[in-house]
Parts: sequence; C-alpha cells; structure tokens
Amino acid sequence: MSILFSPISIGSMTVKNRFVRSATQDWLGDENGYLTDRSYALYKELAKNDVGLIVTAHSYVSYPRGKASPKQNAVYDDSFIEGYDALATIVHAYGAKIVLQVSHAGVQTTLETTQGVAPAETNALTEAEIQEIIRCYAQAVRRAQLAGCDGVQLHLAHGYLLSRFLSPQSNLRTDQWGGSVENRLRIVTEIVHQSRQWVGEDFPIMVKLNSSGGFLGTAAIPIQDVVEIAVRLEQLGICAIEVSGGVTSEPENSLSWLGITTEEKEGYFAENAKMIKDAVHIPVILVGGLRSRSVMEQVLESRTADMVSMSRPFVREPDLVRRLAQGQDKAACISCNQCRNIEGIACPFV
Repeated sequence: MSILFSPISIGSMTVKNRFVRSATQDWLGDENGYLTDRSYALYKELAKNDVGLIVTAHSYVSYPRGKASPKQNAVYDDSFIEGYDALATIVHAYGAKIVLQVSHAGVQTTLETTQGVAPAETNALTEAEIQEIIRCYAQAVRRAQLAGCDGVQLHLAHGYLLSRFLSPQSNLRTDQWGGSVENRLRIVTEIVHQSRQWVGEDFPIMVKLNSSGGFLGTAAIPIQDVVEIAVRLEQLGICAIEVSGGVTSEPENSLSWLGITTEEKEGYFAENAKMIKDAVHIPVILVGGLRSRSVMEQVLESRTADMVSMSRPFVREPDLVRRLAQGQDKAACISCNQCRNIEGIACPFV
C-alpha cells in the first residue's frame, strides 16, 4: 500500500490517510457568515470521497474588522456553533476529520466598509485592541470544540493579521509585540495559552505558516525566522504545521502558482517544508502545486513532509483521493485559478 493511504496521528486526532484539503475560500456562506446548504454539500462531497483531513475555509474571529471578503464564513459569536456542529456531523459520517481554520483579516480586506488593522502600519493596533483580538481567537477555538470539530488551524499565512505580526517587514513595533522572533510570535503564544484555558491540553491546535523567505512583499519573512518560529510553535504545543507562503493580495503569483504542468513545478514550498521538518518532531503538511501521485509519494518518503495538502485540485475533482487510489496518475487541475468565483467556487471546466 502506498504511504499516501496510511494513517497518521496529529496530536490526539488520527487521520485515515495523508491527504489534506487545504483551507479554501469558497464564497458559499451567506452575507452574515453562516454556512449554507451549498457549504454543506461541498464538504460532504470531500468527506465521502476519502479526503482524510478537511480544513475549512477561513472563518473570521471578530466583526467587522476581522472579515476579509464577502460570503466569508464567521465564528465570532456563539450563534455560529450550530452550523459548524452540523458540518462536523456530516464529515464524521464518512470517517473524515474536520478542522476549523480561524483568521483575522488585518489590513487585507476587500470590504469597502471595513477599515483594516495592522501590527505597526497606518492603522496600528493599540494594546487593548491586541488583547481583544487574542480573546476573540480563544473564543473561536472554544466554539470549534463545542461544535464537535476535531481541531482548529490558526491562519499564520498569506498576509492576514497574524502573519504580519510574524514578519519583520510589516511588524515594526518596538514594544513587547515586535522586534525579536519571540516578541513577534507573542500574539500567537497568548492566543494558544488563552485557548487552552477553554479547551484543555488535548484539543488539536494546528497552524498554517508562511515560509515565504524567497518572496518580496509586506509579509515576507526570512526562512531562518520561519524555522525558529516552527520550533517555538512545537514547544508551545502546536500539533502540526502546514507550510505555505505568499500573500493573497500581492499582484505577483506568490501564493497559487499558475501553470503547474510538469512535476518539476510541483511542491514549490517543498524546500522550506524540508527545513522545517528537519527541525521539529510534529507532523509537517506541504501545500502548493502538488498534482502527481509520484511527487506526493516522494514528498512523504523523503521526509520532506508527513502529509500532502491541496486546494485547487479538489475543486475540480473532489473525488481525487479515490481516483489516485484507483490508479490515476495526477490531478486534472491545470492551475489556472479560474475556479475562484465570488458566486461560489467552481471549476469552469467541469
């Protein structure tokens, strides 16, 4: 049996295979952030087709400043628990695990009615505002556990608020929230500590981490800092790290590369993932341009990462895991990014 179809433990959670559906903004929620029937249908299709671990679209932890885009899912109030509870029930019926990704937009919002906030830019956060954001994250983690989710993933990537705290380019603070790696990571540390007061020590808390040392932009971070952060996250009790990179709002293609047509172009964050994997003992998840079964197997067998994560391929083929198990060589996704549609994510070629 291929290593791709072997189980793995992530903290207290056991996943039936090595496939992760990476968090994907789907524009399927309603205008108030609640899940819809279309949301449930999307996740049901992934779960029944053997995706081992499903990470939800990012859900904003505070309103209105935390919201990044229209029809984005929310988790800033207890009224959202019921919807995620229903989602967890659907996914669990097929033996899959569901992890809620939680985020705060920071300055990266497309909403004209929302004023973004940042660590130390034009709209620098006050001490009181930082403490409130920490509280909002901890409450979101509490809600995920109450809803029956198998864990949470803190979004520390793609230019959203927490990634801008981690980056020395965007975090220019001179107080306890800026400067050294320890200080830039402090907001995450406090989020985890406060969350643990609500959910205990065993509830899985994962992260999605930018590793964009090779990219320019306002959230770039040196790879040596990334590795140090990864080590500190493990010490903090984080149970898995998904390695990504780039910034959603950057015009250059630093996040979702176009035209992944050859194996050589696949796994474009693999080198960074390997450096992190060599430094930590918790599972490392690689996302970014994975398309071929042979490449995925090589990623795991070479201990570059422990799991493979995909977004766009699952939009075109939600049954991709089953297809690969039955002998299909690679995903049909052509990496054109045309699936991103504010009317609801969908591949135009299906």
